[in-house]
Amino acid sequence: MRTFIASILIVLISGCATQADRTAQVQREVDEMIATYGPACDKLGYKSATDPWRDCVLRLNARDNLARYSTTPTTTWRTRRGWHS
Repeated sequence: MRTFIASILIVLISGCATQADRTAQVQREVDEMIATYGPACDKLGYKSATDPWRDCVLRLNARDNLARYSTTPTTTWRTRRGWHS
């Protein structure tokens, strides 16, 4: 029984990402954002690698994430009398 519990704990612990892994993942995400939205911010007139340019990159990313992951409310709902639209 002890070996079973120990093996389960080892499997669970090995699945955890280290701080270095999480940092590398965040860096990859930032690099992807810069590659995706950086040229658009350049075309909008922001000087590359400045704070307003970085803010532009973050705003464009947030806008796309909101559009991609937001849930649209339905126009149909159910009451005791049935479905309404």
